Amino acid sequence: MKARLLGGIAALVVAIIGTVLLFTYVQGADRRALANTETQDVLVLKQDVPAGTPASQLSQYVVSKAVPRTAVAADVVEDLGSLGTKVTSVALVTGEQLLSSRLVDSNAYLGPARVAVPAGLQEVTVRLGIDRVVGGHVQAGDTVGIFISMAGAGATGTDGTAGNATQLVFHKVLVTGVQFSSGAAAQTQAAATQPSGQGALNSSSSDKPAASDTYLITFARNAVDTEKVVFAAEFGKIYLSKEPADAPENTSGAVNQTRVFR
Repeated sequence: MKARLLGGIAALVVAIIGTVLLFTYVQGADRRALANTETQDVLVLKQDVPAGTPASQLSQYVVSKAVPRTAVAADVVEDLGSLGTKVTSVALVTGEQLLSSRLVDSNAYLGPARVAVPAGLQEVTVRLGIDRVVGGHVQAGDTVGIFISMAGAGATGTDGTAGNATQLVFHKVLVTGVQFSSGAAAQTQAAATQPSGQGALNSSSSDKPAASDTYLITFARNAVDTEKVVFAAEFGKIYLSKEPADAPENTSGAVNQTRVFR
């Protein structure tokens, strides 16, 4: 019995020693690999960085590490202080070198809730309830249909007064921006489904929609159509539908009280 106990203790000691030696060997592998190689200290990411992170906060995400000179990127960042007010333009991944090409001026960063405006178009913003923006699932880069409802725009009834009417007026309108009523940028669906540090902006409870929220939806449209959208926002009502590029445009004109049941 005593012999078996002593044997077990000896085996445990041997296992511990072996583990320590293996750990030490692995820890020294990088040093041995670089022993005869010319190296340079560069800033390497020690954890993922969300897109839009200011350069002033990058010190907590990076560590200085020696890498072979042949592996140093041409635009590697050597000094965080040289970045000024720039922000990361994309999500950065653990282990990669910090590159200046992945940062842009803060006023040039569109963010996940913005897309660029096509040349020749202008932007206009309307405030809509969550039920009017596909339950809050409209995001920058989507194309939408714009339904306009107007009082007195329908056919004249037997009493001589014009009724109400609704029509899908504009097809495949580009959404260039989505914000909550507070003005805070609304997350895209892709960002909202990514784990923390995988490209989603840092979010808080104020960045999440509630059933009572209204949204600020910005469209890109030509001047004539923009006038009509503004008129509808001022004197009528607007609904949006998600209308992808392959959706058929087969509306049949304005719907009023005489056509809605046909």
